[in-house]
Amino acid sequence: MTDEPKRPQKRNVESSGRVTPKGGGAKGPKGSSGRSGPGASSRYTPPVPAYKKVSPPWWPATMFVPWGLGIVVIILNYVLLLPGSVSNWWVLVGLLLILIGIIAATQYH
Repeated sequence: MTDEPKRPQKRNVESSGRVTPKGGGAKGPKGSSGRSGPGASSRYTPPVPAYKKVSPPWWPATMFVPWGLGIVVIILNYVLLLPGSVSNWWVLVGLLLILIGIIAATQYH
């Protein structure tokens, strides 16, 4: 007799080796309804009225005029056409005008 250790017997498995069922992952305790994302809120949110969604026709001018003036102020500052020499204050004024145009652009509908 030999002193070789015995090998464990192989189990006879009839399945394909899949652990989870076909067609998706494991279902939660309530099952999958096919929807993803959060459920409906219990709070009512009224729709935004149509008159609040339309900006007046002059609103694009409120956006583009400050942008243009800001760029012109900065350029005129560096070509020495504004009072005083090159000044950081003129750059600040130009940047603030550009910022006003950007803020106006975020309110456009």
